[in-house]
Amino acid sequence: MSIPTPEPVGNHISTWGEGSLWDRDTLLYVDIEAHKILRFNPKTGEEKIWDAGERVGTVVPRAKGGLVYGGDKGISFLDEATGEITLIVDPEPHLPHNRFNDGKCDPAGRFWAGTMPTDVKAPKASLYCLFPDLTIENKFSPVTVSNGIVWTRDQSTMYYIDTPRRNVLAFDYEVSTGVISNERIAIDTAQWNASPDGMTIDSEDRLWVAFCHGSAVRCFDPKTAKVEAEIALPCIEVTSCAFGGEDLGDLYITTGKAKFEEPLAGRLFVTRPGAKGVPAVPFAG
Repeated sequence: MSIPTPEPVGNHISTWGEGSLWDRDTLLYVDIEAHKILRFNPKTGEEKIWDAGERVGTVVPRAKGGLVYGGDKGISFLDEATGEITLIVDPEPHLPHNRFNDGKCDPAGRFWAGTMPTDVKAPKASLYCLFPDLTIENKFSPVTVSNGIVWTRDQSTMYYIDTPRRNVLAFDYEVSTGVISNERIAIDTAQWNASPDGMTIDSEDRLWVAFCHGSAVRCFDPKTAKVEAEIALPCIEVTSCAFGGEDLGDLYITTGKAKFEEPLAGRLFVTRPGAKGVPAVPFAG
């Protein structure tokens, strides 16, 4: 499919943008290293920005109002009106160099988010599930850099990225319990000299994967593992993507700054790839 060149939108320039998600006619995302949570309104251009006071890897809306995010200290609530932060849980107090990275809510409103070590690249992190009653379970470990996570329309499959594995994993998923099983490789990305990072899913169950250090987002059919589309970005650190807009037909893409100068690094981009996303589920707790 022919896809228009992504255009930068908004004014914020992220040190390391991540965690994009469409919510209430706006795009939520984070600037990890700047400790920021952002809500961008594409109609007005308004950007609401909250300082989390810590690195924050992912953010999702809460059904009761406000936001839920994962950061250095664990998982917390954020009151959008006051900026008040309330810590919910830190499942890794024994691992002070670990922080939360990417995450999303499953079809039942459970918040899945995983951790990563900030000191050394080693498999000493985990993927967690926060239930609506605020209990938390370790669902998959060990992992090294927990990243993109999505669920299929029929709620039978969960896809997940642990970045250094250079693949997309698939699991059988039980929506009533949140149990995952039958781990397998759905897509092998080792042919690209880049790291699979954030990921979203469209209405046809195709996977759109951002490639960090790779200047691209690629669309895969997980049934065949074939590339259906590729979007080139004008900066190397491409970190996450999310469908948004009135028809969920806009693809927003976050980026980060590299170790060398790039004029558009850290910008938020948008394009119309000819596919449509699915609504994000808020945290039910």
